[in-house]
Amino acid sequence: MIGALAGYGILLVYGPQDTPQQYADLRASISAICDYLLVPSLGVALVSGLFSMAVHAPFLDQRWAWAKALLGISMFEGTLGFVGHKANAAAEFSVKVAEGSATQAQLHAAIASEWQALAVVLALTVANVILGVWRPAMRGRARKPVQAG
Repeated sequence: MIGALAGYGILLVYGPQDTPQQYADLRASISAICDYLLVPSLGVALVSGLFSMAVHAPFLDQRWAWAKALLGISMFEGTLGFVGHKANAAAEFSVKVAEGSATQAQLHAAIASEWQALAVVLALTVANVILGVWRPAMRGRARKPVQAG
């Protein structure tokens, strides 16, 4: 997922944008990265994480695993709800700009917060990897045993 997000950002920075047609092609490439790399890797990350919690019962008692699951859901929402949608919408809109039926100003307004969304999803993804590797204790206060009697 991190590689797909990095590829998205690299194309935004270094991709050819000299003509409306080149920009439309660039946006089609970004959309393809989202459709064929980002979304499938997101699915693998979510399914494998939830599956590991289901089959390995001790994970259910670990707070880091639940924090990781919540981050995974946030990644899902951010990726599908914003990054993937923006990439596909910008690809369609850039074709209209290349055809002359829309202006570049309208395109820029439509994708104004693209970098912020990329940064947020990338931060969530990196945090998810860190939690999976580091596995911090994240323990609450120790409970005193209740004595009957």
